[in-house]
Amino acid sequence: MAVISELIRSEADGTISFGDYTLGAKAKLDNFEHQGDIYKVKTYNEITKLERNGMFVYESVPGTAVTNLNATDTGMTFSVEGAEDAQVTVELESEAEYDIEIDGTDAGKMKTNLGGKLSVSVELGEKPVEVSIRKC
Repeated sequence: MAVISELIRSEADGTISFGDYTLGAKAKLDNFEHQGDIYKVKTYNEITKLERNGMFVYESVPGTAVTNLNATDTGMTFSVEGAEDAQVTVELESEAEYDIEIDGTDAGKMKTNLGGKLSVSVELGEKPVEVSIRKC
């Protein structure tokens, strides 16, 4: 299992990776700049949370490690791993419908709420799980 020991980092492909679910105490990193945006990450074994320019982007309970997060105006893709199954909440366009795919399996369509939040349960095991959320 790979954690992001520096808490957040930019990847060569333009995505970001963040989170360390092995920490027993809260750790955070503020003012991380990536492609003109300012990110803040809070992470430990109970929760992982990411904000961009002061706005919510991602949260998991319990904590997770996320690699290659790519958020666009049409959705979001990332790989997630953790010590146990997690509830993942992301913020997208409000009141829009999205097609969810988890590890290559169609998980159906979901509509975001008025605030744009969408939550999915992810079964985590020995390898990272690929999550794809695409606007319908």
